[in-house]
Amino acid sequence: MPVSRITLLKGKTPDYLRALSESLHQALVECFEVPANDRFHVIHQLAQDELVFDRHYQCGPRSDDFVLIAITAGRLRNAETKKAFYARLVELLAATPGIRHEDVMVVITTTATDEWSFGNGRATLVDDSKT
Repeated sequence: MPVSRITLLKGKTPDYLRALSESLHQALVECFEVPANDRFHVIHQLAQDELVFDRHYQCGPRSDDFVLIAITAGRLRNAETKKAFYARLVELLAATPGIRHEDVMVVITTTATDEWSFGNGRATLVDDSKT
């Protein structure tokens, strides 16, 4: 049940964005224990002066193809699961749409189940509110 926010510089085609979303979703399903029909992605394309990132901090150098993926998940995953996800994600993104490994940054935040409402004004994941 993660929600993924994908942030990158403006100018990518709809096909590129679709491929980025597809590769992210495939990695989530394969390695992050996400059901195939659980896809919530928000894509933000920003102007050069609206996405500020260090081109050399840690795993650089980064190019204008830099993408920041912020995932909000509803439960914890262990370190091995996350490592497998990171590795598979950059592999898939390199294949399509063609993003270099150095240009992919991921941040995962975990929340409690009562912090999610999928609609109808209900705390959907809390047992006593499912009735």
